[in-house]
Amino acid sequence: MTKTKTPKKKLFQNIAFIVLLAFLIFTPLGTFVKIQLNRLIVFSPKTIPIQDQKMLSSFQWRLRDANGKEVFFKDYKGKIIFINFWATWCPPCIAEMPSLQKLYNDYQDKVVFLFVTTDSFDKANNFLKKEKLNLPVYQPISNPPLEMESTTIPATYVVDKQGNIIVAKIGTAQWNSDSFREKLDDYFKK
Repeated sequence: MTKTKTPKKKLFQNIAFIVLLAFLIFTPLGTFVKIQLNRLIVFSPKTIPIQDQKMLSSFQWRLRDANGKEVFFKDYKGKIIFINFWATWCPPCIAEMPSLQKLYNDYQDKVVFLFVTTDSFDKANNFLKKEKLNLPVYQPISNPPLEMESTTIPATYVVDKQGNIIVAKIGTAQWNSDSFREKLDDYFKK
């Protein structure tokens, strides 16, 4: 004979489950849990096969740096460019920031890094300070090239010296992996 749950017990379990879900969705602890889960499931990004790579249709994108100076994307044409769209409120963005910082530390003299956010510079800089990060932050003044438009963040693109998008990653990635570094190093030889 199987025992059935009493209506009171079942109601209590349902309420407890709803409270737990609300706690995970709407509190800072929930954000922490989401960040940690994202860090557990990240993989090294893959480069796009040559036949599937898209060349940027335009370099007419304009950005603003934290000092208010206008930055022209076309000035980086002919260089390897790493573009990351992110926000301070985005758990997947936050999850990948430590690996981005390590990559930036080692490649900032070889690669142009653009960390693009629509958050205010005060908010972005306070976040970076709190997390002990020193990434160069930009705000868009105009729309990015069509090939880099995304409604999802984080969205990261790597553009080679010829203007081809060699990496297009939507979502969290392990940017500081040996395999990604090897791929990046290969592009310096080209």
